[in-house]
Amino acid sequence: MDKMKQLKRTAAFLAALSLMAAGLSACTANTGNSTSSTSSAARTAGATETGSGTSQETALQSSQTASSDSQETTLTGTGSADTAATDDTADLTVTIGALKGPTAMGMVQIMSQAEAGPVDGTDYQFSLSASPDEITPLLAKGELDLAAVPANLAAVLYNNTEGQIQVLDINTLGVLYIVENGDSVQSLADLKGKTLYASGKGATPEYALNYLLEKNGLDPETDLTIEWKSEHAECVAALAQDPNGIALLPEPFVTTAKTQNPELRTALDLSDIWDQVQADDGGSSQLITGVLVGRKAFIEEQPEAVAAFMTRYKASVEFVNSDTAAAAELIDHFGIVSQAVAQAALPACKITFIDGEDMKTALSGYLQVLADQNPQAIGGQLPADDFYYLGQ
Repeated sequence: MDKMKQLKRTAAFLAALSLMAAGLSACTANTGNSTSSTSSAARTAGATETGSGTSQETALQSSQTASSDSQETTLTGTGSADTAATDDTADLTVTIGALKGPTAMGMVQIMSQAEAGPVDGTDYQFSLSASPDEITPLLAKGELDLAAVPANLAAVLYNNTEGQIQVLDINTLGVLYIVENGDSVQSLADLKGKTLYASGKGATPEYALNYLLEKNGLDPETDLTIEWKSEHAECVAALAQDPNGIALLPEPFVTTAKTQNPELRTALDLSDIWDQVQADDGGSSQLITGVLVGRKAFIEEQPEAVAAFMTRYKASVEFVNSDTAAAAELIDHFGIVSQAVAQAALPACKITFIDGEDMKTALSGYLQVLADQNPQAIGGQLPADDFYYLGQ
């Protein structure tokens, strides 16, 4: 690749990444004030994943029990490690990155197991990062083998590494909700003539919202006023000040907002509306927040290690969804969000495990919707079939 071509690819990558980070970091933060925690199994580095940068950490600080200063601390297990077979030495080290939010919540059982030492000969090392742009260079440099990232970023990475990133599963479905002070919104049509506070302009929240508004007969430009905020925290603040306020918010921000204003009502789940639109159009995609990706070289070199991790990951997701009280303790322990917020938010966080052909069908359809809105949101073009890892 000549120098000019490389410069163009770099510019395209940065432009696409800035679009993504502006609104969904899915779930993102002030890296200068991030929390860092280190052990053989977990290295955490501040903030969260469902929205725009600094707002995540700001909005959740009041409900988190973990320290938010930059002092390095050592994490210890909280009780799930006894379910895993461990030994004293590791035959293989696997590095995994995630963002503080729903995608990391689904991994907490494995994180707890790994704190006790190597699991069946594998040393799992987790890094919880402040924003997607912290994870991206680590994948590029080979310092991360696997990472949970926003769905559109996976496509951006694939396109800008010439196919060197593959997606292994969908780990979080849509976590976007319409919330309001009142009882005036029963459908998207009820937003006509109203003001909606939202964050994520130029990124996936805007594209998903516009798609659903248009499918429900509303013009986003003329039928309602969308007041775009730079951070989700600003939407929460606007709701607090406006007795008739309506906002687009992701979890766990909805739960955080409700702790500040118990009268706040969840009016609409955009995932349900997306599913209805797809059913009406004969489509099969879903509204997706996060996916697990891996470096293609690692996947090809260590297929058995990948399969073993996926088995444990699926079990961890099932644990988080079935025992929210125990999962919330671990989520608090790893500094993702406080135990109280986690336990309240988990049922609405749409943590899941979808792989194989079902993953390909749902994700490819979702990326097509984003591409129709703005091709740069997925890195310029739809990924080819080799983007989807369907197993050995």
